[in-house]
Order: sequence, then C-alpha cells, then structure tokens
Amino acid sequence: MNGFASTKHTARAQRNNKLATIGFYTLGALVMLLIFWLLFTILSKGLPALRPDFLIKQPEEIDPGGGIGPVLFNSFYILFISLFISVPIGLGAGIYMAEYAPDNKFTGALRICVESLSSVPSIVFGMLGLAIFAEYFDIGLTILGGGVSLALLNLPMLARVTEEAVRAVPGEIREAGYALGMTKFHVIRTVVLPVAMSAIVTGICLVAGRAFGESAVIILTAGLSTSGEMWDFNLFSPGETLAVHLWYVQSEAIVEDARQIADKSAAVLVFVVLFINFIFRFPLWLGNRRK
Repeated sequence: MNGFASTKHTARAQRNNKLATIGFYTLGALVMLLIFWLLFTILSKGLPALRPDFLIKQPEEIDPGGGIGPVLFNSFYILFISLFISVPIGLGAGIYMAEYAPDNKFTGALRICVESLSSVPSIVFGMLGLAIFAEYFDIGLTILGGGVSLALLNLPMLARVTEEAVRAVPGEIREAGYALGMTKFHVIRTVVLPVAMSAIVTGICLVAGRAFGESAVIILTAGLSTSGEMWDFNLFSPGETLAVHLWYVQSEAIVEDARQIADKSAAVLVFVVLFINFIFRFPLWLGNRRK
C-alpha cells in the first residue's frame, strides 16, 4: 500500500508540474504577445511616415510640418544630467547599504524610507523641484531643474537595485578574495561589482527609460517650451522634452497634423527607449560572449 501511495503521489506531482509548466509558458507567451502588439501598434503608425528632417526641424505652433529637433535634444541632455548625478550617488548608496552599513534599526528604517521614496508619484518630485529651483533659487523652469529633479526621482530605485544586486553576490566569492589578501574595497571593485553588474545595468536601464519618458516632472521643472535652438547647452534654458511635447501635441496643439506628429513622436520615443536598453546591455552581452 505504501508503494502504491508513493507512486500515486509521484504521478500527481508530475501532473501538477506539467500543468504549472504549461501555465507559466502560456503566461509568458501572453506577455510577449502583448508587448509585441503594443510595439507594433505604436511603431506601425509612426515609423512609415517618419523622415530624417522630422528629427531636426523646429516644432510649429500653427503651421503643419513641424519637427521635434530641440525637444529631442533636450530629452537626451536632461537624461544625461540626471544619470550623471544619480548613477554615482545611487551606486555608492547601494554599495554602502549592502557592504558597509551596520545591521541595526536605523539602517532598517533608512531602507524602508528608500523603498517608500521609490514608490512616490513623480508629480511629487516635480513639485519638489518646482519649489527648489523656481521658487527658492528663483531661476524659473530650466534644463538644470529638470535634470536634477529626475535624478532625485531615480535615486531611490537605483540605490535599492544596486543594494539587492550586491547582496545577491555569493559570500564565497568575497571570502575567496579576502583569502588572497585583498582589501574590502578591492574585493568590492574587482570581484563583487563585476558579478553584480548585470543586475545593476538592468536598474540603470529602468531609470534611464523612466527619465527619458517622464513628463510630469519636466512640466513642473523644465517647462512646456524650448529656447528655439537646436543645440542649446545652456542649463538655464527652458527644457521641453519629447514626452512633454507628445502630451502637448496630443492634447493642446492646434496644428492640422497634430495626430501625425503625435504618432511619429511616440514611435521615436519608444525606439529611443529600446535603443537605450540596447546601448547599456550590448557591452555586457559582448563581455559574456568573450568569456
């Protein structure tokens, strides 16, 4: 009887395993189909009508045929500023929390605060940036305000992703480094970070895509206009980005071809976000191929 019960239990476990495998594959396929459907819907509307001059022309308020040149440049410029600020600070904070911070109540409370900030709506950071730059420093709506506000928005997420990535590195790897006489900093720099780099890059991709497609923060800190120049590196110029321009064209613009401009802008926005992920991940993929 015991053998029969064991056989029956094994058969039931195998059946449940097959059902679970089929279910997870089905869910994965549905998610992939949804993603491809969204990409196809957005890109198929904008890419066929997209021309190179659209990427460098000035936006038009009344006449049809405007482009996205200045707003596209502002998007990359503000993204660079936000990553320039948030990546070093976020990585440093994550490494400190994982490797150096003592395990006590204060550290636990600090970790909870960082996690809470990661889920705060972006409009709150926009209002914070507005209060700091437009009201306290009285510099108005600028590229600098937008970049710093986006950095503040992405810092908590980047710090938590980095901390979890570093904590996920097996302790045996650290012990092997210490056994070779390495210092703690040397072990972190040459052993821990290379192992955790894939997860860290994933976090950077997430915050970069979020920053490039963010609109609420930019509206409150960088404004709804540009300086009118294609390559304006002045940090105190207004900094309308592509995401904000897409919202404005779709909801407020009065030009005849507003819908066509919105479709093409959406296609460019999605394509750039995909390109950013490729740029960050390609070196990792190349490095893994060489190992």
